[in-house]
Amino acid sequence: MIRAFVFPGQGSQAVGMGRDLADAFATARDVFGEVDEALKQKLSTLMFEGPLDELTLTENAQPALMAVSVAVARVLEKDGGLDLAKAARFVAGHSLGEYSALCAAGALTLADTARLLKLRGQSMQRAVPVGVGAMAAIIGADFEAARAIAQDAAQGEVCTAANDNAPGQVVISGHKTAVERAIAIAAERGFKRAVLLPVSAPFHCPLMQPAADAMAEALVGTTIQAPRVPLVANVIASTVTDPAEIRRLLVEQVTGSVRWRESVLFMKEQGVEQLVELGAGKVLAGMAKRIDKDMTAVSLGLPADIDAFLKA
Repeated sequence: MIRAFVFPGQGSQAVGMGRDLADAFATARDVFGEVDEALKQKLSTLMFEGPLDELTLTENAQPALMAVSVAVARVLEKDGGLDLAKAARFVAGHSLGEYSALCAAGALTLADTARLLKLRGQSMQRAVPVGVGAMAAIIGADFEAARAIAQDAAQGEVCTAANDNAPGQVVISGHKTAVERAIAIAAERGFKRAVLLPVSAPFHCPLMQPAADAMAEALVGTTIQAPRVPLVANVIASTVTDPAEIRRLLVEQVTGSVRWRESVLFMKEQGVEQLVELGAGKVLAGMAKRIDKDMTAVSLGLPADIDAFLKA
């Protein structure tokens, strides 16, 4: 079985995330402790106990989701004896999950990854005043149709196709008034449904340029190694291993589209038969079947999931 290890993005957070891992594995506890130390914050307590509104804040959700993903990866390697470089042909992550993937593959240290994601969340939140931006899912539209709707809705404002998640599931992002126009246009053009998403900022669009600038500055001072497994990067839906190129693409990713559907299809074309989702939730595994009916997927977020995977 040829596999790729994939790492979820924002939206998969939930109170209690990581607690079962911490109870079962010292390796997971070490990961959460190192993240807490790097951030000078008891993020693990927030993950385990909530409250949800505080956990959902972008600056907390991003490092928290990464911590759970990396905890699973390290448990597989240290406790399960799995060699990531032999077990996976590629790693990939959805938006912030790209940082989790790079950390799991040894390109970034855990402490640096936590600090980068804290900054990324803060910078994204600050880039656009609350209420000025919005995101919406256009259900039933393919990427080209969603892009056309966004273009027609812009009318001098920002409105772009931000996430190509799966066939019939594209997310647009930009000024709230433009996104609302896009929802009306989608309805006029007969698409199944277009709904505003409960997000705090318009991610993956040009309004995020201040956040991209902040990440460019932070990444200049961050050591990036060549990953042990090639990364399939969000913005090019293809592989990258060169540290300088990884750094450039991480900056571009803040304002660029997440080409997840294309990334999965690229991995399929390269022989990948199974996606193994490491971390909280089952969002990416759920998308996999919609992208390619022959692709199998499994989510590893709990000790029982890890045990079953290692036995299989």
